[in-house]
Formats: sequence, structure tokens, C-alpha cells
Amino acid sequence: MQKISVLTRTTLMFPLALVLFEFSVYIANDMIQPGMLTVTHEFGASAAWMASAMTAFLVGGALFQWLFGPLSDRIGRRPVMLGGTVFFILSCLATLLSNSIESFILLRVAQGMGLCFISSVGYAVVQEAFEEKAAIRVTALMANVALIAPLIGPVAGAFMIEIWPWRMVFVFIAAVASLALIGLARHMPETVISRAEKLPLIQIWHDYRAVFTNHRFLMGALCIPLLAMPLIGWIAMSPLILVADGHLSVVEYGFWQIPVFGSLIAGNLVLARQVDRWRLGNSVKLAWYPIGLGIVIMLVGAAFLDKPYFLVAGISVIAFGEGLSSAVMIRFTLTESTISKATAGAALGIINMLLYAIGIELYKLFYLHAGMMGFALLSTVVALVYWYLSRGVVRRAMLARVTGHGVTI
Repeated sequence: MQKISVLTRTTLMFPLALVLFEFSVYIANDMIQPGMLTVTHEFGASAAWMASAMTAFLVGGALFQWLFGPLSDRIGRRPVMLGGTVFFILSCLATLLSNSIESFILLRVAQGMGLCFISSVGYAVVQEAFEEKAAIRVTALMANVALIAPLIGPVAGAFMIEIWPWRMVFVFIAAVASLALIGLARHMPETVISRAEKLPLIQIWHDYRAVFTNHRFLMGALCIPLLAMPLIGWIAMSPLILVADGHLSVVEYGFWQIPVFGSLIAGNLVLARQVDRWRLGNSVKLAWYPIGLGIVIMLVGAAFLDKPYFLVAGISVIAFGEGLSSAVMIRFTLTESTISKATAGAALGIINMLLYAIGIELYKLFYLHAGMMGFALLSTVVALVYWYLSRGVVRRAMLARVTGHGVTI
């Protein structure tokens, strides 16, 4: 199929439907965060389960990444994406039957599987259907819409939990996902030709081996979760930091998320606006400065004032840098592999979700043992590793585009 280079109302209908599904999956995590104290109290569980619930969600996002991408290569992107959307809706509604913290955690794993379909199928279609700069612009714009979830999710969740039982949050999420299902069914293009032969498991193994032994791909794939790790750690730990330890109300907790995710959206908007003017990769280099500044703010605040507001300020500045970098780094990483973009996207998703889950548990450990200084120190280590790896990724990608020797999609 001919790649789309011009964004119109018609060509944007599929990305809008996809991002509505992405939004519903994200708010499945964000809207319940202010209610996690209520959930743990109802089930008689300790507050430590609050962060573990998000870990379970991310583990679900990694479980079947390896399968859904290759499966969509065989039977088509549309049936896998639509089936995944239906599964996510049912897993949200099943929360109405949850009666223990263990069953709740299992459902969090099932709901997290919605992430598999976004990265290994949905975003693969975006990369296949749009030409490079259009794909980056669409990815950045989609990120802005999806990031409304963590921006309004905690606030909306806090107000909803004040009025209704916490399970109604998941009924609302299922309703949003149902609207996305209708849009995907009407507007999602099919970018592969389905094949009648059986799924070649040995070929799947060879494809994944080729992806995971591609060192250039791995370097880019590691950069993406490292870039987002401080923000992911904040999302997981902020209910404990602000509500349990900071004694803020759940509504106040929600409002303190606004500068963080507002900064992330601002970074994405700047990227979407400047992508035609900047040489690809320059935004990643520019983003190193706000990321470094955010780390300094957190370290100074934790060392001298020990107030959570400095973590909010530092994470907000880091989030702006993430917004400038994320869409470009995703594109750079996927273009390092000649294997099917669904398989490469699934491999990227597996790495992301596993590192996010590990990162959350590390942030929990560091915070419980060293407080806000522990949170700031772990963020410093993560940012330094990201800076070291991203230099090579950007250098290689920019050189490939100058010489014309890079992998294209």
C-alpha cells in the first residue's frame, strides 16, 4: 500500500480510534491510582500492594507481546487488534466480581495485556501506513492525546471515587474502550495480507532471535524505557509519597499530577510542531538539558528540603525532555531492524514493560529505604545510563539518514 504523507481528517480517523483505545488502557492504570488506598483497605492488604498493582499491569503488558505481533503478520492486523480490544473491555468489567487483592492483581495483569496490542499491532500499522515524518508527527500527536490519561486520570479518578464505588472506574474505562472498538472497526486499515498456512513457530523464533541479537536495535530499545523510567517510577510511587506519607487528599494528589503530565504534553507538542524544521535527532540532543536540570532539582530538593514538591518540579522538567525525545527514539529504534515491524514492535514492547516493572520495584525499594533521596539517586543513575546509550543511537541514526544506508520502513 502507498504510504500516507499528508495528514487529513480522513487519514487521522484511524490514529484517533487507536489513541482512544490507548487512552482507555492508560486510564485503567491512572484512574485507579488515587483509589488504591481504598482498594487495599477493602481487601485488608498492606499499602505496599499499591505499587505492586502497577507492576502487575506492566507484567501483563509484556506477557504476550511475543505472540500478537507475529500472529498479526499471519492473520492480519485488524482481527488481532479488534480481538484485543474486546478482551480488554471484558477484563475491565470482570473487576466487578473481584473479591480479594489476589484476584484484583490477576485482573490487573489481564488489563495490562491491552498494552500488547497497542505496541505490537497498533503502532506497527502507524509505522507501515505513514511515511517517516508523518509517522513521527502522528506518533507525537497520539502521545499528546494518550497523555491526557495520566493528566486527567488521577483527578477524574479521585472525584469518581469520592462519589461512587471504586469498581465503577473500570465500568467507565470499559465504556471508553467500547467507543474505541467502534472506531477501529470502521477505520483501521489492513497493512498485511493474511496467509493461509500455519503459524511457523520456528520462524517466529528466528525472527525474535534476529531482533534480540541486533545490538543497534537493543541499544535504542533500552533507551526508551530508561528515558521514561523516572516518570513511571513517579506514577507508581506518588500515591504513597503524596497521599500515604504526604497526607494529601486524593483530589490534591490528582492536581499535583497536572504539572508533570502538562510538561510531557508540552514536549510532545514542541516536537510535533518542529519535526519538519529540525533534523531528526536534534530534539533528542536538546532534551538532554532539561533531563539533566530535572535531576539537579530533585537532588537539591531531596538533600536540603526533603519536600515532595521538588520531586514534582524535577519530574516535570524531565517529562518535558521525554516529550521531545520519545517519538523520535521509537522511530530510530524500529528502523534498526529489517524484521517485520510487528515483531520488532513486540520485542520493543517486551523490553519496555519488563524494564518498567523492574524499575517500579527498584523505585519502591529505594524510596522505602532512603525516602525522596533514594528516589532522586535512582533517577540520576537511570538518566546517566540513558544519556550514555542515547548518544550512540542518535549518532548512528542521523549518519544513516545522511548516507542513505539506514534501514527504512
